Amino acid sequence: MSRTLVIKLTAGAEEAERANQAFTVAATAVTAGATVSLWLTGDAVWFAVPGRAESFELPHAAPLADLVGAVLAGGQLTVCTQCAKRRGLAEDDLLPGTRIAGAPAFTEEILTDGTQAIVY
Repeated sequence: MSRTLVIKLTAGAEEAERANQAFTVAATAVTAGATVSLWLTGDAVWFAVPGRAESFELPHAAPLADLVGAVLAGGQLTVCTQCAKRRGLAEDDLLPGTRIAGAPAFTEEILTDGTQAIVY
């Protein structure tokens, strides 16, 4: 049986370690074969904008652009609907493969049997 992991990241670049940990766990879970859904909320939504992950730096951490790429390659990256609207972002502004969705989709994902949810 495949395991599903839903991660919600509520921190942007201002909380670099927390943000990096969410992406590291998501990318590691993808590599381990889990079904992964990473939700970006608040200022974390900026990581889904092209070029933003490349400008993020955290000593002794994997490059954020690589982690984002791993999540997009093997999982689902989602930006919160309200958070995107507050920042004037539409799907065309985001990395290819990123979707915009809201609380109903998040709730459906986390309430599915066999799903583990983590919030950073």
